[in-house]
Amino acid sequence: MRLSGIHVYPLKSAAGIELADAVVERRGLRHDRRWMAVDAAGKCVTGRELPRLTLVRAMPAADGLVLEAPGMPRLHAAMPVDADTLAVDVWDCRLRAPLLGAEADAWLSTFLGTPLRLVHMDAAATRAVTSSRAMSGDVVSFADAFPVLLLSQASLDGLNARLASPVSMQRFRPNLVVDGVPAHAEDGWARIRIGEVEFDVAEPCVRCVFTTVDPLRGERDPGGEPLRTLIGYRRTPDGVAFGQLLLPRSAGTVRRGDRVDVLR
Repeated sequence: MRLSGIHVYPLKSAAGIELADAVVERRGLRHDRRWMAVDAAGKCVTGRELPRLTLVRAMPAADGLVLEAPGMPRLHAAMPVDADTLAVDVWDCRLRAPLLGAEADAWLSTFLGTPLRLVHMDAAATRAVTSSRAMSGDVVSFADAFPVLLLSQASLDGLNARLASPVSMQRFRPNLVVDGVPAHAEDGWARIRIGEVEFDVAEPCVRCVFTTVDPLRGERDPGGEPLRTLIGYRRTPDGVAFGQLLLPRSAGTVRRGDRVDVLR
């Protein structure tokens, strides 16, 4: 078993970046989902509501964020030294997060056609993992619920064998992709080690309508795929499960090609 892919999504619901290696922190891979778009009330906005958000490419910079999108000028937005903070809601969690600034807000609002603001998760903005599998001190980024998402290549291949039009791994937005295992082998893991880093396998990732958004077009699939097909063979009492959510249990760096060991 090997780690065949590493991905981070600096801006929640925006385009992913493929990496050769990544530092694993308590709240997830470094730079992953550390930025988020919110509406006027401070509520998180995702690709579920605004599919075109998947067309935005956000790249971390030493002083802020670089934004790109089709038809938009490239913007290098620096985080203000004394940035204002905003009370924001991420599902059932409220926290205060620094604002990137008016220029970035206007850029994103123009591209998506609705008033939005951009916030950053700095060291002071903490969000606890609320799962029963969590330990004291477990925290998460602006991701939905857990720090890390893992999916095996064989699981995607098994889905694509059932689809008339195959979909890419990016439909499912994993951080870590594992090759060399049967489809859904990850469902039976409780603890794994990737290179030098150990993870608890916390619970299955329950999928939603976001999987129907094509990240290359920023549009929903008119037939509701691949979610419609997944419902046919991956439905559980908790929802449609595809991939596993992880909690880091040690620090370190994971690298593409690292060996993956199942510890239990």
